Amino acid sequence: MQKTYIGIDPGAKGALALISDVTAVFPYEPQTYITILRGIYEKKTPCVCCIEQVHSMTGQGIASSFQFGTAYGYLLGLLEAFAIPYQAISPRKWKNEFGLTSDKTTSIEVCRRLFPDVSLRRTEKSRKDDDGYAEALLMALYAKRKF
Repeated sequence: MQKTYIGIDPGAKGALALISDVTAVFPYEPQTYITILRGIYEKKTPCVCCIEQVHSMTGQGIASSFQFGTAYGYLLGLLEAFAIPYQAISPRKWKNEFGLTSDKTTSIEVCRRLFPDVSLRRTEKSRKDDDGYAEALLMALYAKRKF
């Protein structure tokens, strides 16, 4: 059975990416994530996940920091509940692997080069590529390279 690599860019505008026999990216939607992770768990698919390690940022409001932290904890809880092995990786660490900076545009450009056949558009009506999709996919590739 082929191993599945998962990358998660946390947050309401984040995404979950899978690299296995197919490569796919999904927008943050709790029920979608539950369905995907439950499927991996029930099929006993060997896998590993890299989730971006996040923390509150200077200038971010208390309410938004709390909401973001709650969403991150929810994601960690899903991974634990479905026995998905994971590594919380700092942005600096996984971005260094691809020569990226904090500029989200570079994440999209590198991702397009590495995955030319994968759409980085959040919806069919989207006019531009989504950095959350790109970063989730790059974290899944980081998992594949490192674990």
